[in-house]
Amino acid sequence: MSDKNTDRRPAGELESGVLAALWAAEGPLTPAQVQSALCTSLARTTITTTLSRLYEKGTVTRIRSGRGYAYTPTADAAGLTARRMHSELAKDDDRSAVLTRFVSQLSDDDEQLLRSLLDGGAA
Repeated sequence: MSDKNTDRRPAGELESGVLAALWAAEGPLTPAQVQSALCTSLARTTITTTLSRLYEKGTVTRIRSGRGYAYTPTADAAGLTARRMHSELAKDDDRSAVLTRFVSQLSDDDEQLLRSLLDGGAA
């Protein structure tokens, strides 16, 4: 096993870290720049694989940069969370039941905010 790959994080945690680095950047980042921003011992190939998976999911876009790519997120953190919520909702045939359970578990403040948003109010 390579010394470069001693940082063993779950894929979701690594994806979150990569996205955080991209959101903090002022422009597209290459895998080497993401690796540097993360201050990680992970191999650059691991970062590249993670970025490729995020690209396949539509979470990031990429442009040519030398022989490889530089990546940019397609949405901010709130946009990504909203997209995940839509994805989870789409997995169930009974949307009414899912939404009912979701709303029933909201805090009073979140329920009030949701009502305001649905009524056309600002957040």
